[in-house]
Formats: sequence, C-alpha cells, structure tokens
Amino acid sequence: GWVGCLPDRLKPYALLMRLDRPIGTWLLLLPGWWSIAAATCAIGPMAMTHGLYLALLFGIGALIMRGAGCTINDMWDKDFDKQVERTRLRPLAAGTVTMRQALTLVTILMTFGLGILLQLSLTAIIIGVASVILVVLYPLAKRVTWYPQAVLGLTFNIGALMGWAAVTNGIILPPVLLYIGGFFWTLGYDTIYAHQDSTDD
Repeated sequence: GWVGCLPDRLKPYALLMRLDRPIGTWLLLLPGWWSIAAATCAIGPMAMTHGLYLALLFGIGALIMRGAGCTINDMWDKDFDKQVERTRLRPLAAGTVTMRQALTLVTILMTFGLGILLQLSLTAIIIGVASVILVVLYPLAKRVTWYPQAVLGLTFNIGALMGWAAVTNGIILPPVLLYIGGFFWTLGYDTIYAHQDSTDD
C-alpha cells in the first residue's frame, strides 16, 4: 500500500503504528463518532458545527492513539512476536526498530494525543487520561487471563463515553449503553481475530 511509498527510514515506524492496516483505527474511532453524533442530535442543530469539529479531533486522535497503542503492545510482546508467524516481521520483532526508538515514537504520539485531549471538555479529559491505563495494561492482560479481548473491549470503546462527554461535559445512560454494546462487539471480532494465531499458540 501507500506505506511502501514512504522513505525507507520512515517505513518501520509506519508499520509499527499499523498505518498499513487502517481497520484498527476505524474500530477505535467509530464508537466516538457514534456518540458525538447521538449527543449532537440530542442537543439540536446549534451543536452541529461543534460536533463536526469534535469528529475531526477524534479522527486525528484515533489515528495517533491507535499508533501509540500498537507500539506499546509490540514493546511488551517483542519476544513473543518473534515466535508467531503472523507477527515475526513486525519492526521490533524483526529488529528494524529498537526499543529506544519505539519509546521515542510513543512519547511523540502521546504528546500529540495530549494536545488533542486538552481541547475537549473536563469530563472527556478525565476519561481520556484514565483510558491510558487500559492502553498500557492491555498487552499484559494476555499473560494473566484467557480473555484479553475483554480488556481490549474496555479500551477500544472508551470513545463512546468520551464523545458524549466532549459534547455535553457529562455522562448519562445512552453513552453507557453504547459503551457496553461496543464492548461485546469487540469481544466478538477480537475473538475471531485471535484464532489466526491458534497454531502458534
């Protein structure tokens, strides 16, 4: 894809962020967009311009945070990834990116992510900061539970809460229900995804 057109020194970082596989960004972004749309409609036409602005911020934020999350995941799983056919050529596992370079990339991405987060409401900021804990802990969940996709579900659907909070600066039942629905949606698709590695497991 288009990642192949990048300068050679940038390709490993793009692959580390999974920019060649945008589906993960969409899966992270959609709950936030759904929630922004619902909250904006609940308020009325006056909120439309602000809703579109928030949708843009969430789009950029999803790309950045998905890249940071993938990099953190690969930093934890570097040695495991070397033993799995699907992941053995990932930049950290293959040695095309060092751990120090990966940490630098995460720092840059998280700084940009913080810049976006600080443009949201206070409630959305609090939820966003709390979600970083889930981003960091998700790779570890694979070591202590048979259901890491449950932790991924909690992480990937946080936009359902943040989107509503960004529009209204509060949380009520509808975004909570959307978050719960998104959790089970993620539980389903990530269970299917995990079966790719059943032989190596």
